[in-house]
Order: sequence, then C-alpha cells, then structure tokens
Amino acid sequence: MQINEGWLSDARRVASPNANQRPQNEISLLVLHSISLPPGCFGGEAIEQLFTNTLDPAGHPYYARLDGLKVSAHLLIRRDGECVQFVPFDRRAWHAGRSSWHDAGKLRSNLNDFSIGIELEGDEIHPYTEQQYHALASVICALMASYPALDAQRITSHARIAPLRKTDPGPAFDWAFLRQCLERT
Repeated sequence: MQINEGWLSDARRVASPNANQRPQNEISLLVLHSISLPPGCFGGEAIEQLFTNTLDPAGHPYYARLDGLKVSAHLLIRRDGECVQFVPFDRRAWHAGRSSWHDAGKLRSNLNDFSIGIELEGDEIHPYTEQQYHALASVICALMASYPALDAQRITSHARIAPLRKTDPGPAFDWAFLRQCLERT
C-alpha cells in the first residue's frame, strides 16, 4: 500500500463532506474506532451513508438518533478487509469529538487537528476478523512511512482519548494480535 496526495492507493474512495483543513498540517496520532449500523449488524451501506450525510433516519429505528449528525473518519476497514477512504489523510476528518491526549507531558485537545481516524466495521462484542487486522497493519505501515511523526506508540483507541464517553474499539479488539501483524508487515 502507498499513500499518494493523502489517498491510500488500495482504498475505494467515497468522499465525505465532513472534513476541513488541518490548522497546522500536523499528523502525529492514529485513533482506532469501531462502528456498525445498525448496532451489531455488519455489511450494507449505512456507514458510508452516515459519513456522506445520506443516511435515511427512517431506515431503521436507531438511525433517528443520528439525524443531522456530521461525522466522518479517514478510513473504514470492512469485515473482509476492504478499505474505504472518506477523507484524505492531510485533511481533518471529524471523528474524535470531545477528547484529549497526553502528549510529551502536556494534555492536548482538538485531536481531529492532528489525528487520523480509522473505523473498523465491528462492535465491542464480536471479534474483529483476521482480514481486518492484516489490512489495518498494512495501512499503519503505509501511514508511518508517509507521516514520520507517527509510530507504534502513537496509536490509540477512541476509548483512551474519551474514556467517559466512548468505549470503542472495545474488549473484542486484540491489541497483541495487531502488534504481531505489524511485526510481520
């Protein structure tokens, strides 16, 4: 995998309007998330529709609470390992929300300004697939090659940056297996 002008070469592109310019052009943090729409259901177009503001709030009872929400991520990794990119990495995607990160002894907020958000299609109950871990490891290696401020110590979860608000990617995410995949990639 390679990154050209902020786009991952192997990803399918689905442009999201929910992005803007990074204030400092800094990219130094990777935040892992999980998403399934409706909750616990995998496949379908609902995630892409959410990130492109085309999700029908009447399409499922759960979707009504998402009506008007403007969110995105840079990348979604589907259960089969397919990568879907919504926002170029050099732009700010709207994924972290209210959150903070301890960085070199100081507390930083506005994490969207300097982070890349990767969503894994999944939830906190079902194990993620081997294809997702391998795809994620390949993506991380490409990101670290393109953005030198990123390294393995600067990969975190949504739960760690917003602990009172978020729990994803949850206990079903196998951090040790991801490290093994990174060592082999």
